[in-house]
Amino acid sequence: RGKPRVVGMFYASCHFICPLIIDSGKVVERHLGEHADQLGIVLISIDPERDDPAALRQLVQQRKLDTTRWSLAAPPADQVRTAAGVLGVRYRRLADGEFNHTSPLVLLDAQGRELARTEKIGSRVDPAFLDAVRAAVD
Repeated sequence: RGKPRVVGMFYASCHFICPLIIDSGKVVERHLGEHADQLGIVLISIDPERDDPAALRQLVQQRKLDTTRWSLAAPPADQVRTAAGVLGVRYRRLADGEFNHTSPLVLLDAQGRELARTEKIGSRVDPAFLDAVRAAVD
């Protein structure tokens, strides 16, 4: 509560889609310019077993995430599926310990209600999603 947030799910040891999720958040920040401080970005781990505070801190440092805007969270393992359900994220753990997962970014208003969502991630964020984010912070 308090300000709009872009929320997604990830895991810190991912080398494929999760870095693109982070890139998407950075693109949204860049497009907001001076209004970036009016938006929070929350990434929730689907791998709380490995994503302990040290692993999340290391990712924040490696990716140079501004912790005044970015929050990385690892909920208790028994709450991950619930968070995924609320956000519409589907995932499954693979035999090698990695995860297959969908990668929506969800825009929530200051009261936690969904305003928009996109599956487009990476350096080219969905223009309609960006428009919704801009409207939410104005």
